[in-house]
This record gives sequence, structure tokens and C-alpha cells, in this order.
Amino acid sequence: MRKGERSGFGKKDLVNALVIGFALFATFFGAGNLIFPPQLGELAGKKWIVSFIAYLLADAGLAVGAVLSAVKNGGGMEDQLGRLGKIPARVLCCALMLFIGPLLIVPRTGATTYEMSIKPLFPGMSPWIFSVLFFGVVALMTIKPAAVVDIIGKFLTPVLLVTLLVLCVKGIVTPLGPMGESLMSGGEIRKGLAAGYQTMDALVSLSLAVIVIKSVSDKGYQDRRKQAGMVSLSCLVAFLGLLLVYAGLTYLGATASTLDLQDLSGTELLVEITRRLLERTGTILLGVIVLLACLTTAIGTASAAADYFSGVLKNKVPYSTLVLIICGCAVVLSNLGTQQIIELAGPVLSLLYPVFLTQIFLNFFADRIRNPWIFRGAAIGATLYAVLDLLSFGTGLLDLPFLASIPLASLGLGWVLPAALGGAAGALIRPKKQ
Repeated sequence: MRKGERSGFGKKDLVNALVIGFALFATFFGAGNLIFPPQLGELAGKKWIVSFIAYLLADAGLAVGAVLSAVKNGGGMEDQLGRLGKIPARVLCCALMLFIGPLLIVPRTGATTYEMSIKPLFPGMSPWIFSVLFFGVVALMTIKPAAVVDIIGKFLTPVLLVTLLVLCVKGIVTPLGPMGESLMSGGEIRKGLAAGYQTMDALVSLSLAVIVIKSVSDKGYQDRRKQAGMVSLSCLVAFLGLLLVYAGLTYLGATASTLDLQDLSGTELLVEITRRLLERTGTILLGVIVLLACLTTAIGTASAAADYFSGVLKNKVPYSTLVLIICGCAVVLSNLGTQQIIELAGPVLSLLYPVFLTQIFLNFFADRIRNPWIFRGAAIGATLYAVLDLLSFGTGLLDLPFLASIPLASLGLGWVLPAALGGAAGALIRPKKQ
């Protein structure tokens, strides 16, 4: 420990943890995280708590676990995949950061904000003009990497939390109606897990770990144990924030379970709940919530992508230039619309997600797993299943109905068993002596 560093946590440490934790919360909490909980609550009715807990664990639990795994194993993106080999790790990380940055999440934030915040209030505004303005703001707030966490944590997140609190408290004080019986036929846990998994926040959090660790270091925490403690405390803050918000939103959905709104999409349901609770004010409030949720996610993910590619290119292309390139791509792609962006990127993400999750899980036991072939075998097994699943159910090029009967396939976790078998097979391979 360096001279001047104290053991334990003081008031200043707790304030720093709150700022970083708020930034993590806001980056995880995008528009998709707004839509899923009310939908689950509406379908679960009186059993909304069961679906809420399952969703919380699959979303916030995986996301926080990914950050803690990254801290435990060095923090860098490629450090998390190091046992797969240098080239595979680089290829996978580049693919992930392209989709987290300019090709999917960043442009999707602009498209979602326009569709849910701007269009209902200002229907005559051009989506192109809005996207230029939106990503111009994102670029300005992202251009200084050291300030990203403070901008989100100190300024944007408190406003986001207050607006969400107003909506949830209104729904608790004057509920829309009595809660009905569950429409899930015992599938509350399964659907909650599936919805949380589909947010893919674990992938986002893995890329954000570098930014979080760097922010902790910039605040003067150089000792490794102190850094780990600060990140852990920040993750706890983010987790508790997500817990409260998800509980409130799921409860709102449950109070709408007897209003015959089941035919509405997730977006339409949220708009209708807000309108019934707060009328015209609710439409404006929802617009503010969506704008802030998408803005914070865009800033965090754009910063993470630019930081990663700046390192890969050995700073030959400056971080600030990469931010501008990412935001420029996002301006163009956001005008495809939210649904089109998801449809284009979905297949690639379905291939990436299983590989990264296997490595996140195994990295928690990296001190005990000495054989790198266990990591490689698990990645191969998960990837093989993901490829076959995509060719069968995603594209229809193959007819492989047996894939649906694999354990956990109904949750989108069919790759777990192949990954476990692959890891077991890898354990039988003796690595070459270094």
C-alpha cells in the first residue's frame, strides 16, 4: 500500500463508490431494461415477485458478476479470454466491441430515444436531425474518458433515479387496479430468467470493467486490494439501484394485470401505464426517463469501445477520434430503426454471448483451474451449440429439432450443457509444458 492510503473506507471513499456505482447502474439501465419488468409483472400478476427475482438475478446478477470477474482477473477485455489464446481473444473482443459500440448498442440508444421520447412529443422532428443532435451530445460527454464516470454518476443518474422514483411511487400510492392471477402457468421463473438473459448486460459490463477500474485508479486507489474493494462496493450500489427500480416497474406491471392490456407490446404497455398514472405529464416524464436511460448507456458504451480500440491500435488513432467515428456510425445506423438494428445484430450476438459467459464463469475459479484446455473446451462446446442453434432456429438452413430438448434450451441457455461437456473433454488434454 502506498504512503498516505488508509485501510478501511471513509466518507470520501463511500462518496466515490456511490458515484461509480451510479454510473454503472445508469449504463446497465437502458430502454430495454425499462420494458421487460412491466411486461413480466403484467403476466405474473400476484406472482410478480417470483418473476422479478428471476429477472434481477439473470440481468443485474450476471452484469455485476462480469465486472467482479474482470477485476479478479486483471480488468482488461482480453485478459478475460486469455486462456483461449492471444489471437482468438483479440478476434472475439474486437467483434464484441464493434457490436457494443458502433454497430448495435450505441446506435440503438438513438433509435429508441427517438421512437419513445421524441416522436410522441414532437412528431414532426426529423430522425436525422435528432440523431445528429443526440450523438453530438454523446460525443461531447464522452470525449474526455476520465470524466465519463463522473458525468454519468454525479449528474445524469440522480435525475434518472428521481424521475423513475416519481413514476414508481405514483403507481404504489394509486395502483392502476387489483393484481390478477398469473398467466404464465408456472413459468414465472423461466420467463424472468429468459428476459434478464436477453438484456445481454453481462457483455456490456465486461467491456465497462476497464473504464470502472481506470476511474477507481484515477481517484487515487492504487493498491490492488483497495481497488477491488472500491469496485465491489460500487457494484453493490449498482445492484441495489437496479433491484429497487426493477421491483417498482414489475409492481406497476402487476397492477395493470386486470386491465386487459395483454395485446400491447412492451413499449406500448409502458406508455399506457405511464399515461394512465400521470396523463399528459406521464408522457413527458417517460420521455425524460427514456432519454436519460439511453444517453447514459450510449456514453458508457461509446467510451468503452473507444478505449478498447485505442489500446488495440496502440494510440495511433486517438481516443477522441474513435469517439467521433463511433458516434458518426451511430448517426447513420440509428436511422434504420430499433427493430431493424436488433434483427441485423441478433445472430452475431447469439454466437458471442455463450463464449463470453463461459469464460466469465470459469474465471471465478481461475486460481484452481490450471489447464487452459478446460477454458477452450468449454468455449468450443458453447460455440458449437450456438452455431447449430442459429442455423436451425435462427435461419432455418438446418432442421435440428433435438436442440430444443437440450436442458435449459427454453431459457436461451441450451449452450450450458455442451459447454460443460466441452470443458470436461478439455480437462483430459494435457497442456504443453511452458
